[in-house]
Amino acid sequence: MTTAESFNHNIDTWIKELERNNFLQISAKPSPASWSLGQVCMHLLSETGYFLEQVDICLSTNDNAAEEMSPEGKTMFHNNEFPDEIIEGPPTNANTPQPGSKEELIDSFVKLKEGISKIEARMRKGVYKGKTKHPGLNYFNAAEWFQFAEMHFRHHHRQRKRIDEFLKRNST
Repeated sequence: MTTAESFNHNIDTWIKELERNNFLQISAKPSPASWSLGQVCMHLLSETGYFLEQVDICLSTNDNAAEEMSPEGKTMFHNNEFPDEIIEGPPTNANTPQPGSKEELIDSFVKLKEGISKIEARMRKGVYKGKTKHPGLNYFNAAEWFQFAEMHFRHHHRQRKRIDEFLKRNST
């Protein structure tokens, strides 16, 4: 399965999860300090948008082509996954909003799939070898940003499963 196929499969999984829950469930937080399913989706959509912007920049320049990712980044890419741990994100994650509606999330995921198809086509034609800097893992090229975005989606499946268990325990 290509990265794009895996990405689209992961997005379909999130859409199915949204479809089987009502908006109240999507907005329910397992604890005051944790995210709801809707907030996880908002995070995924926002971050993936940023990651795909980085792909676009890398496909438009040769800047930083000689730069490398950090050893931690190399390990993640070698394993093709994030570490199996809860990762504390930046303080701005505390400001992740609740979605406006279930439909808003589903529509945004469908649009994301369309964007993935377009960027994958651009990557196949890519002649530029630029890299941009990840805040913690140093420099990624276009293909690495694309893979990182897909790995990020899979990483949040663990969180989705924890939220799903919470919803099952608390449904009446």
